Amino acid sequence: MASALFMEFIDSTALSTALPSLSTAFGTDPVHLKLALTSYILALAVVAPASGWVADRFGPRRVFMVAMTVFLAGSVLCGFSRTLEQMVLFRTIQGVGGALMTPVGRLIVVNSAPRERLVSAMSWFTMPALVGPLVGPPLAGFILGVGSWPWIFFINVPVGVLGMLAVLRFVPPLYQPDPGPFDTKGFILAAIAITALMGAAETAGVGLVPLWVQLVLGGIAVAGLAAYIAYARRKERPVLNLRLVGFDTYRASLIGGTLVRVGLGATPFLLPLLFQIGMGWSPVQAGLVTIGTGAGAMACKPVAPAVLRRFGFRNTLIASNVATALLTALPAVFRASTPIPFIITALVVGGFMRSLQFTALNTVAYADIPQRSISNASTLAVVTQQMGMSLGISFGGLMLHVARGSDLGPMTPGSFVLPFLAVGLVSMLAGPLYQRLSPSAGASIGGRAAA
Repeated sequence: MASALFMEFIDSTALSTALPSLSTAFGTDPVHLKLALTSYILALAVVAPASGWVADRFGPRRVFMVAMTVFLAGSVLCGFSRTLEQMVLFRTIQGVGGALMTPVGRLIVVNSAPRERLVSAMSWFTMPALVGPLVGPPLAGFILGVGSWPWIFFINVPVGVLGMLAVLRFVPPLYQPDPGPFDTKGFILAAIAITALMGAAETAGVGLVPLWVQLVLGGIAVAGLAAYIAYARRKERPVLNLRLVGFDTYRASLIGGTLVRVGLGATPFLLPLLFQIGMGWSPVQAGLVTIGTGAGAMACKPVAPAVLRRFGFRNTLIASNVATALLTALPAVFRASTPIPFIITALVVGGFMRSLQFTALNTVAYADIPQRSISNASTLAVVTQQMGMSLGISFGGLMLHVARGSDLGPMTPGSFVLPFLAVGLVSMLAGPLYQRLSPSAGASIGGRAAA
């Protein structure tokens, strides 16, 4: 299952490192290239609500294999892109595959692992995904140094094929209960609300479309969300089951995790621009330094279960949130004169604390969810996670646009002070949600029980 996450993350981190090169190849402003990142996430967020029903209806393993095939097809097409519009279209196709890969893969792991070992299972499940960010930046730097950017996408093919062979060999068929009829009306309402919201966020303040279009998109987003909430409250089995937010642990994971993912989404977009354009580094230099985040995240995974058993989910989330928010904002002080060991240390520690927080969030979310609702919970979690990532990219791009001024002046290290401080502040807003958790939250799945 983790092979899909590895493929997705190596793709996204490598693409982030290559943004300055793509800007030159496509002849467009680097800020506008966030469309190449958000188009993937938008497709994922729109299609993901259907993933739980599709997996239950056709079988998780079969759906997972089809999803990987679609993702690989989109990867190959991205490599042949020659304009920003083509890249956005083919990244959207990738997103459709990813929309089924990620939640269905998590569904298989959650349904297969014993409850008392869920923390360990989720930790190992996500570890190969952390190797992607570790390998992606230097791989992109190497490819850009000796070849051309399309190979960033072509490299997915051997990884994906090996992953599919592993799935066929090791993943048994899972038989899910009959999901009943598909909630077509709910899916359409959710798709309209998500598309309009992310479209409004993507275009806000950067001059891509007129102001009236932004206002219309914002109005459609609010109306669509209100309509879906009213509809879902009456529907017995809606495509996105908002009743699950009634569980304290799931609510903290969902809303708090979305706020933190604003920083997670913005950082891979902002850091390559800061290093390569603001500080004048080569893609190889930037790629080698940014692997610090992936290295720190991977180092956290073996120790995360022990930390959660010792301190509990609530205490771990509170402490890791403060540290993550501060370290997310820290690149605001990076300059060309900043010692490289300091930068690497900051990224390693930041990756460690962020990984600890997300391991706790992704696990405690299922602490109180009934077994019959895990599929719905996984689907809703993936949708909100991807929306948080996309909003982070859009928000980081907007703050960078504001910092550069209306004349879009050159990107200097000073241009990145506002973006990094802003995303760090948003990440810290998750803290009050974690403080409301019970001290014994998650005790049944590997956390510490209250004394």
